[in-house]
Order: sequence, then C-alpha cells, then structure tokens
Amino acid sequence: MLADSDTRWKWGALTAYRIQSDIRLDGYLLRGRATPTVRQLDEVGARADSLREIRGVDFVRSVDRTRYDVIVLACVGGAVQAMLHGLARAWQSGTPDAATGQHRPVVVTGYVGVVYEKLADGLLLRHGADVVLANSRHDADRFREVYRGVGADDHSVVECALPFLGGARYTGEHAPYTVVFAAQPSVPESRADRTYLLRRAVEHARTHPDREVLIKLRSKPGEHTTHIEELPYQKLAAKAPGGLPANCRLVYGNMGEVLDRTDLMVTVSSTAALESLHRGIPTAVLTDLGVREALGNHHFLGSGCLASWDELDAGHRPEPDREWLARQGVAAEGEYERAFDAARARVTVLREAGLLPPLAPYYTPRTAPGYLPGILARHGLDPHGEPLAGYDAAPEETGGLRRVARETVREAARGAYRHGVQRVAPAIRRWGQL
Repeated sequence: MLADSDTRWKWGALTAYRIQSDIRLDGYLLRGRATPTVRQLDEVGARADSLREIRGVDFVRSVDRTRYDVIVLACVGGAVQAMLHGLARAWQSGTPDAATGQHRPVVVTGYVGVVYEKLADGLLLRHGADVVLANSRHDADRFREVYRGVGADDHSVVECALPFLGGARYTGEHAPYTVVFAAQPSVPESRADRTYLLRRAVEHARTHPDREVLIKLRSKPGEHTTHIEELPYQKLAAKAPGGLPANCRLVYGNMGEVLDRTDLMVTVSSTAALESLHRGIPTAVLTDLGVREALGNHHFLGSGCLASWDELDAGHRPEPDREWLARQGVAAEGEYERAFDAARARVTVLREAGLLPPLAPYYTPRTAPGYLPGILARHGLDPHGEPLAGYDAAPEETGGLRRVARETVREAARGAYRHGVQRVAPAIRRWGQL
C-alpha cells in the first residue's frame, strides 16, 4: 500500500483490511511535503507489517508484479496517475504476454473522504486502476457519469463506504456535555475566517460553562497533513483575547476516541461529520461563512445538518435527513458491515482471473500531451512511464521509515518550507492586494 499523507494512510490501510482482514500489509510512504510523522501514524492507529519511506520512482521499479496480490494507491490524483503509468511500464517490460494479459497485482484506489472539488480532474487522474472505490451511492453515480462523459470505461467504479466509520452508537449525553469543533487545515483559508470560528467556539464555551468545548486539531505545529495549514489554530488560540476559558481546550488524538465522548459535533465540512453522523451523534455543519463550494459545506445540502453558531448557542440540535444519509453511506443501521461486499467480490474475481489486461489510464501522451508529462515528471517519470535521466541513477534510501543521519537536514528543509507557506506566501498575497 502506497500513501502520501496521514489521512490517506488511514484510508488506504483500513481499506486494505476491509477488503480482506487476514493479510500481510506492506506500507510505503511516498516522500513529499505531507509525509506523515511517526506521531501521526501512531495517532491514526492503522498498523502495517512493514513500513518504509520511498520516492515514487523507486516504488515503481521495486514492486515485483508477482509479489503482491493487491496494491492500494492511497495518494493524491497526480501521484496515482504517475504510479499507474510507471507500474504499467515496469510490468510490461520483458513480459511476452503483455499484450493479451499479465500476471500482476490488482490495483485499487479511491478517495479519503468527501469529494466536493476537482471531481473530473481527480477521477480522470485515478482512471486506469482496476478498482476505483466510491464511498457512497451518491459518489458512485457521479464517478460513472464522469467516466462515461469522456468515453472511458466506468466498470472500475465500485460502491463501498468510508473504511473508518464505526465505533459505539451515541446513546445519550455525557457528563459534562461535550461539544467538539473539528478544525480543518485549509478550510476556511483566511485569518479572519479562522479567527472568527475560533472566537465562536470560545464564546460557546463561555456561554455554556457547564459544557466542555474541544477544538480537535489535525496536526501539531510543524507537521503537515493532506492539506497545507498556513494559519494553525494553535497560533490563533495563543493570541485569543483573554485566552481560552477553562472549559475550552485544544485536543489531538484519534478522532474515534474523541467521538466516544462527543455530544455535538461542529465543523465546516470535515469528514469527521460523516463519522459523527454514522454514530448517530448530533452534527452541525456551519453556515456562518456561507454555504459555498470553496468551503465544501455545499456537499451537505439536504442533510438537515446545516446550522449556525447562533443557533447552536441557543440550544439547536440538527436532525439529519435519513434519505440523505443513506445515499452518503453513513448511519447505515446494520448495513455498514456489508458495504464492502461488492469491493471484496470485485477484487476476488480479478485476483482469480489469472491474467489481467495491462493497466490503461485514460490520460496518455496522445489524449493529454500538454498535461500528462508534467504530472509524471513530478514523480521522476517520463511521458511513457520510464524513470527520467538522473532519477533512475539516484541511490534509493534503505532501512526504516527515515534514516536518522538525514532526519535533521530534512526537518530543517521542511521548517524552511513551512516558514515560506505560513509566513512569506500570505505576506506576498497581502502585498499584491495593496
């Protein structure tokens, strides 16, 4: 399994175990700005039998097509596309049966959560995998429509559900009553909006001193997640007028453990809302900053969960629409355990087929000559999936998750990158607006 961030590692590893529980899971972490730290991996809790950090070009040339039964690509769309082309080229070399069929692993990919932006772009970058998992009936319908719209095969789309739903059903209020605000790294983006949301959470705690308000953060300062966080809530909280009240605090940790004590989940558009709804926990998707595609909360239109902090302060508890929930694959009363039957069956059929056709992504040097080469080059591959000159000759790191001798240098480089993202880039944008 190849993953490029903490959340995608969680999705990929748990998906692999949902497809088949009695497996050996070899984990590969794609080296990049969002490569998860040891702490983040421990927080996710999805374990692997082996784990190593690797470049995309090294993954392509090191994966023996006879070694694995299934490969899960849990990466951003561009990385998935590059790996599909690289693996297709690597597995084609020296195989006399390449034109008619290959003995090779089944390749599975999908999305880590709610798909509210770049639908066509992300889907077409994932096309070519044997199985493209859709986390709900709603997504499956949209995915097939996109593939059919460009004349691409849509048989790879298989409906399932998010693999990390589950946990104990909500049975009633805790003592103290606990409100959780699930923060997101990049939504909303501006300092003013993020400061506003923090202020409202703090005000809710002050208005309800008998409640505990937890601000659930994804990462600690200096860590990256799937999305870049230019303005960490930790820094905003440190500057909050009067500080945080005693019944309001920042928390980390596994989302499932936080949900075990949650009475009201509040978010802008986090996938945590789906986890909460699946358990039957009252869930509010905020409208304070508008219902907008840029925020992702438009995905929850019709859910019955849209609400404002003013309404929550006054005691409102949203009631979700059951039909909407069913189409999103959440709160499936007793049906969730069967949500992966179709994916399990599809993978089994492909594994037992003997020969599989070569991987054939929709994007090729012919269909996307101005787009594909740049995507592949970012991962050290030429337009035909071969390692670029210089990448192939570069030595591959061996050993554990990170080599200790290089850790200090790499962390310093990441620190400089984070400084540029969090301080320099916002300043340049502000200057540009003058």
